Amino acid sequence: MPTVTVEDEKSFEVESGTKLVLAIEDAGIDIMHRCGGNARCTTCRVQIVTGEPGPMGELEQARLAREASLAPDIRLACQIRVDSDLTIRVLGRAAASGVTPGPRPAD
Repeated sequence: MPTVTVEDEKSFEVESGTKLVLAIEDAGIDIMHRCGGNARCTTCRVQIVTGEPGPMGELEQARLAREASLAPDIRLACQIRVDSDLTIRVLGRAAASGVTPGPRPAD
């Protein structure tokens, strides 16, 4: 099973193929997400520190292209299926925003 390490938090094993946003949330780590995993809002952004998150799909690519000055290592956690070890930084925290997260993304 792949291991996900969230910087300044913890490392945990993830069943291969799990959406990254769900793995992070299931590990008890605060991550913002508003659109239910549909690549519409960009609130579940993560920075890939090490590892290969897989290719970016059309939805994710189109949505991130609308954001100004995002580095190429910024991805949407709702669009990544974990298939290898990753080290990431969570960029949006629900608690810090004061906004209630949206619906849980589908598997």
